Amino acid sequence: MTTNLFEDPRITAIGLFSEAYSGLTNRFAAQFDEHGLSAVEHEVLMRLARSPGRQLRMTDLAAQTSLSTSGVTRVVDRMERSGLLCRSACPTDRRSSFAVITDAGLARLNEALPGHLALIEEFITGLLTPGQLDGLLDALRVIRDAANPGATVGTTDSPHSGE
Repeated sequence: MTTNLFEDPRITAIGLFSEAYSGLTNRFAAQFDEHGLSAVEHEVLMRLARSPGRQLRMTDLAAQTSLSTSGVTRVVDRMERSGLLCRSACPTDRRSSFAVITDAGLARLNEALPGHLALIEEFITGLLTPGQLDGLLDALRVIRDAANPGATVGTTDSPHSGE
């Protein structure tokens, strides 16, 4: 007996995940663009704003995002020229530096967040019961920790760090 691999529930799971991610990413990108931000710039600002001291080592920022170390350097350079963040020397390792969100970066993020939260409510949290949302968050943490173990590097040990 041959099994139809195209009907495998694992294919359905990743297909649904990809379709949901793609749809959300497109909606978020359009909303970020209204505030002069790319999706990557929003992610960098959000990571920094939610990190202790509103800063991360450049290597930790790369580990928490989808960017390579050279990619994060290019993004940070561009955002530094825009005044959204700055670099700060690492006091314990002169080869390292921190990316630090500026007041202008925080202001831009605060401008974008109400619309972003409205989209999250419309397409995620508003569609799920509290129990479904808790289950989704738990499941996403398990998947994130397996697929991207560096996603919380440089953050505090809180159960919701790195998000």
